[in-house]
Amino acid sequence: MVAHRAVRGRNRRSVGSVCQLPLEGSRMSDEVVRLRGVGIRRGGSMLLRDINWTVHDDERWVVIGPNGAGKTTLLQVAATQLFPSEGTVEILGERLGATDVFELRPRIGLASAALADRVPPGEKVIDLVLTASYAIVGRWKEEYESADVTRAVELLDALGCAHLIRRRFATLSEGERKRVQIARSLMPDPELLLLDEPAAGLDLGGREDLVRRIAYLASDRSAPTMVMVTHHVEEVPEGFTHAMLLRRGSVLAAGPLHEVFSERNLSKCFGVPLIIEYRQSRWSARAAM
Repeated sequence: MVAHRAVRGRNRRSVGSVCQLPLEGSRMSDEVVRLRGVGIRRGGSMLLRDINWTVHDDERWVVIGPNGAGKTTLLQVAATQLFPSEGTVEILGERLGATDVFELRPRIGLASAALADRVPPGEKVIDLVLTASYAIVGRWKEEYESADVTRAVELLDALGCAHLIRRRFATLSEGERKRVQIARSLMPDPELLLLDEPAAGLDLGGREDLVRRIAYLASDRSAPTMVMVTHHVEEVPEGFTHAMLLRRGSVLAAGPLHEVFSERNLSKCFGVPLIIEYRQSRWSARAAM
């Protein structure tokens, strides 16, 4: 069988830099994510409760909060990997429970530590990126067109990973793994891109390199709608427009980034008095003395 992509017959662009990732045209629906009264129950615990959230196609969202706030759980819902215990979820105009998620998932790009843990030990970088065309992990007997291979190489090159093509994913550094995962998440030309703590575990240089590359992507008007989860305001790239603060499974605040990232909101979210600063398009936070 030959790999197919979630592509609607548009021409791909060549890649000269990370600012020119081979992404394709505009989306059909203004609302990309729509959650109403969403709750997730596991055992006797509510991981998420009464989540109301709408993401439009021209927005870039950051979801931030302390450990255990429900950020990754929320991203799993948006990725159609987790169904709600209550409420309704619509992703890319399709309602969960009334659509084939296996048709929907290739339209969503996802980079997460959970995905990295599923990669077979011997998987090569080029194959890891290619298999995103099927929304699977682990290359088997599927075949790929030359255009698929070209696209995978261009994406890896745009993210500074072209020299890693023949390396085994298991041998990469944490920073290299993060960038390869983002290349993979862009492979099927997604309409929605979900990044789960992309800078976690990186040193200062690795974090700044990755934040810079995500900022370039966010500035591209043809890039997919983006949602990024993080613990740290310092990791929010330039170009992100909206934010949601989660605490104990509930939304504390959501809306335009500069309105949500107030000292009052962030101090309440993390349970400690904070001083928040915004300089040269980047955020920082420190505990108030």
